[in-house]
Amino acid sequence: MAFTSVKEILEGISEIDAEKIQGVNGVMLFDATGEGGGQWTLTLSDGRVKLEEEGETATPDVTFSMAAQDFVAIANGELNAISAFMQGKVKVTGNMALAMRLQSLLG
Repeated sequence: MAFTSVKEILEGISEIDAEKIQGVNGVMLFDATGEGGGQWTLTLSDGRVKLEEEGETATPDVTFSMAAQDFVAIANGELNAISAFMQGKVKVTGNMALAMRLQSLLG
């Protein structure tokens, strides 16, 4: 299934199997610009995921900033996340180890 929005991607992550995120703890802030953009906070703790929409609701451990269309393209496998980062399409600040776990959550 192809994703069409950032919200849809993050809702999919929030419903992920607890075993897949066991041992992953932290707060991720997604700041997506452009059409379909907004801010969402994803909190991972002890195999649970909590998604809070529209705004920074906790102090993030890592922040992802990008155009909404680029995040959708990454989630759909149309844009390589590493290439997007190297090209400056994705900006990451904070805990890089936690940031690297995002790819496994999307796949």
